[in-house]
Amino acid sequence: MKLIESILADAQSIAALRRDIHAHPELCFQEDRTSELIAKQLTDWGIPVHRGLGKTGVVGIVKNGTRKRAVGLRADIDALPMTEHNKFAHASVHAGKMHACGHDGHTAMLLSAAQHLAKHRNFDGTVYLIFQPAEEGGGGAREMIKDGLFEQFPMEAIFGAHNWPGMAAGQFALRSGPVFASSNEFKITLRGKGAHAAMPHNGIDPIPAACQMVQAFQTIITRNKRPIDAGVISVTMIHAGEATNVVPDSCEIQGTVRTFTLEVLDLIERRMQQITEATAEAFEVSCEFSFKRNYPPTINHDAETGFARQQLTEMVGAANVHDFEPTMGAEDFSFFLQKIPGCYFLIGNGDGTHREGGHGMGPCMLHNPSYDFNDELIPLGGSMWVRMAEAWLNSPQANG
Repeated sequence: MKLIESILADAQSIAALRRDIHAHPELCFQEDRTSELIAKQLTDWGIPVHRGLGKTGVVGIVKNGTRKRAVGLRADIDALPMTEHNKFAHASVHAGKMHACGHDGHTAMLLSAAQHLAKHRNFDGTVYLIFQPAEEGGGGAREMIKDGLFEQFPMEAIFGAHNWPGMAAGQFALRSGPVFASSNEFKITLRGKGAHAAMPHNGIDPIPAACQMVQAFQTIITRNKRPIDAGVISVTMIHAGEATNVVPDSCEIQGTVRTFTLEVLDLIERRMQQITEATAEAFEVSCEFSFKRNYPPTINHDAETGFARQQLTEMVGAANVHDFEPTMGAEDFSFFLQKIPGCYFLIGNGDGTHREGGHGMGPCMLHNPSYDFNDELIPLGGSMWVRMAEAWLNSPQANG
C-alpha cells in the first residue's frame, strides 16, 4: 500500500477534526459550523475558498503551474436526522442528529488531501476541493450546480467516494455504468364515501381499490419492463381508517420507485398513473396521483472509471480493487455525473472492530445508530485523492 508520508504524519490531527465534526452533526443546508471549520482549515493552509454554493457548500481552489486543466474532488458534509447510540467521547452532542453515513470521514479524507496538495503542489493545473452539503435528501449537488459550480469552476472531470462497511479497509470497489439507482417517491390519495362497516353497500370503499393497485403495480415490473432492466416499486405506507366498524372515506398509498435508467423510470411512472386512474374508475373512487423524482441514477463514465481503477490499483494492488455490484440505493453525486464526466466509487470501512469502547451494540452499518467512521481510512483516502489529482493533471491528455 503506497501511502504518502506527509499525510501519514498529519493523520492524527485530521482524525481529531473528523471527530469534532462527528460530535457536532448538522442536517442538510444547516451545515454552518461544519462549513466554517472546513473554510478555516483551508484558509490556514493557504487555499483560497469560495463559499455559498448550495447555501452551505465550500469550494477550495489549489492551483499550480500554467496549464488550464482542472479536476474536481468531492466530499459530502451533512448528517442524518437520527439519534446516535454510541457513548464514546466524540458521540453526537445534538439529540436527533448523527453522522451515521460517514460524511464526517469523507470530509476528513478530502481535508487530508487538501493539506498535502497545498504544501507540495506536484501538479500543473487546478484541483477543486468540493465540500458539498445536503446529500441526505436535500440534493445539495443539484443546488451547487444551480448556483454555478461548473460555470465558476470549470473542470474536466469529477471524482467522489463513499465508505462501505463490510468491505475491508484498504480495499476499493468500482465499475463503469450505473452504480446507484434513481430515487423517486409516489403518493396516491383515493377518495370514496364512508359508511358503517355492517352496511358497506351504503358507501364507496377505497381500500379494495388500494389493494388492487398495490398488486397491479408489480405487474409493471414483471410484465411491462424488460426482465433484464432493473426496477423496484416498493409500497411502504397505506393509511386508512380510524375505527374497525367504519368504512373509511379515503385511503393514502405511498412508496418509492428505483431504477438504473430514466427510460425505465418513465415507463414505470406512466404505467403507475394509468393503473391508478383506471382502477379508481373501476371502483368508483376518485384519485390523486403524484410522482416526485428525487435523485437520478448514478452512472459512471467509462474513461474516468478506467482512470480511477488504474490509480487505485497502483496504490493498493489489483487484488484489493474489486468490481462493485450496483445497489438500488441512491446518491446525489448523480447530478454531477449528468453534467460532466467522472466516477463514484467505494472505499472499504472494515467490519466495525475499529470502534472504541462505548459504541452501540448494533452493527457498524450505514444509517445505523451504532455506526462510526474508521479513522484508519484517512491517510488512505487522503493519499488516494492526491495521487488521482496529480495523475490527472500531469497526464498528457487533451485540454492541456
